[in-house]
Amino acid sequence: MKKFSLSPLRHAVLAASFLAPFGASAGLFDDDEARKAILDLRTRFEQGQQTQKSQQESIAKLTSRLAEQQNEQNEQIAVLKRSLLDLNNQLETLRGEMAKMRGQDEQAVHSSKDLARDVAEIQRRQKDSLAALEDRVRRLEPQKVSLDGREVTVDPAEKKAYDDAIATLRRGEFAKAAEALSSFQQRYPSSAYAGHVQYWLGNAQYGRGDVKAAAQTFRALVSGSPEHPRAAESMLALANCQVELKDNKAARKTLEDLIKSYPQSDAAVAGKERLSQIRG
Repeated sequence: MKKFSLSPLRHAVLAASFLAPFGASAGLFDDDEARKAILDLRTRFEQGQQTQKSQQESIAKLTSRLAEQQNEQNEQIAVLKRSLLDLNNQLETLRGEMAKMRGQDEQAVHSSKDLARDVAEIQRRQKDSLAALEDRVRRLEPQKVSLDGREVTVDPAEKKAYDDAIATLRRGEFAKAAEALSSFQQRYPSSAYAGHVQYWLGNAQYGRGDVKAAAQTFRALVSGSPEHPRAAESMLALANCQVELKDNKAARKTLEDLIKSYPQSDAAVAGKERLSQIRG
């Protein structure tokens, strides 16, 4: 069987119930004491109820606050989750942009390399073209040469034509040399080489056996350019041609003019010796 335990208040009530029929005659409690006991019990009971009610209200408030805090935490967690999701999305977007930029950078690097290669090729071609142009200009620009102790200016093509003709003459190819020198006179009538060309043309003509043409060439040089460095030599050569043409009188006259006009020249010394050998 279950044992029932009674609270002090219930003990007091039951005691009062049992003792009430006996009244004051029982002699155990008088009315005032019983009433005080009951009031005391009632007060204690009401205080217990009030305390219980206060505790329940506190528990309710605490429960409410806990619920509110839980709701706030849940809401904060939801906000954090949304923020985290947004951050993940932003991160993925950033990764995609970075990958795209890497691809663009790689393409830019390739493009830069191609551009650098193209620029290098263009620069190389420009350098080659410039070198070729400078060479052409150098060939076309007048050149300074020393001629009988004088510095003169001639065109590159003019100098080459003269050098080639003299080289042909030195090889003993007198006919070709005469042709080259005659051609030079026609192409460059005002050349600084003109007197020299005329002198060497006379020698080429003499070398190929055309003594009469040679004599005419030497005479033209002496009469046209008496101050030319080769004038004295031309007079000596003219006298030799006249001797071969059997015109000793003219040869003696030429040698006498040579000695008189150019007394300090080597040609005049040779002319004196040659004059002594000619009978006239």
